[in-house]
Amino acid sequence: MSIELPGGKQAAFALAAHGMNKTGAWAAVVKDAGDDPDVTHGALIRADVRQLPEGQDIIFRAGDGVGTITRPGLPLLPGEPAINPVPRQMIRLALQGASAEVTISVENGVTLARKTLNSRLGIVGGLSILGTTGIVVPFSCSAWIDSIHRGIDVARALNLPHLAATTGDVSERAVQAFYRLPETALIEMGDFAGGVLKYIRRHPVPRLTIGGGIAKMTKLAQGRMDLHSKRGAADMPALAALATQAGASAELADAIVVSPTVAEAFLLASGQNIPLGNHIARAAYQFASSVLEDNSIALDVMVFNRQGNCVGRSHLADDPDLNRR
Repeated sequence: MSIELPGGKQAAFALAAHGMNKTGAWAAVVKDAGDDPDVTHGALIRADVRQLPEGQDIIFRAGDGVGTITRPGLPLLPGEPAINPVPRQMIRLALQGASAEVTISVENGVTLARKTLNSRLGIVGGLSILGTTGIVVPFSCSAWIDSIHRGIDVARALNLPHLAATTGDVSERAVQAFYRLPETALIEMGDFAGGVLKYIRRHPVPRLTIGGGIAKMTKLAQGRMDLHSKRGAADMPALAALATQAGASAELADAIVVSPTVAEAFLLASGQNIPLGNHIARAAYQFASSVLEDNSIALDVMVFNRQGNCVGRSHLADDPDLNRR
């Protein structure tokens, strides 16, 4: 079958199954996420349409595997099924003004939702039906970035004074424990530092902590906003120059240049009591500040090792830049 996408293009989809019943009709397709990492790739998504008396508006329902909104800050009000505005618009267009109840279901959606950030966003009972263009961009990780944005929206709606964006579970647990933050203040940014910084630039928060492992924070310090290893390795000569600023000898700097990993270079510096972690954190802070372009946002950066120990900070706890609010 063919449907019109938001941009006006037509797209054809193979139906996995379809049928009629006494009150309406149903159809199902298998989600194809292409090369984009998406937990719903291969999932069976079904729409049931039940005719309503003429003159009624379209009603959207969350079927099995589709979540329900429970917190403010998302594009839909609490209590609404997690079927986002653009998919709703597409459904309305396809129904051509008919009065109908539309129920969307996702096979195994409750299980799949555990692999997403939905529970943190206040979406319970299943997955979200997302989308803006109807077109999958390979390796865009658009669902993850959308979750980052929605997490920030929820935190802002709850008037939280302090958010923490981290690269993984270890840094998240460490930052949460250090600042005693609620779960709703935690943004799992992964490799997408740019997704956090650019969005907060447009939607400011009072305070932001960025936390991550040594290698990823080194990339941020070097001006990278996509921290994934596939997007490029850290610049070891630049790291050596940073170590020199921290007091490293010429011999140590040379050893850092030829180190195979940032972690090994960090161990070399630590062995000579060079505070490389603090310099990485400060350089990352400087770059992140330049992206935010807003001096009213209190920002700090924390660097952690694999054990969750803080090995570098851009600011001390009593720094006035962190306490001006």
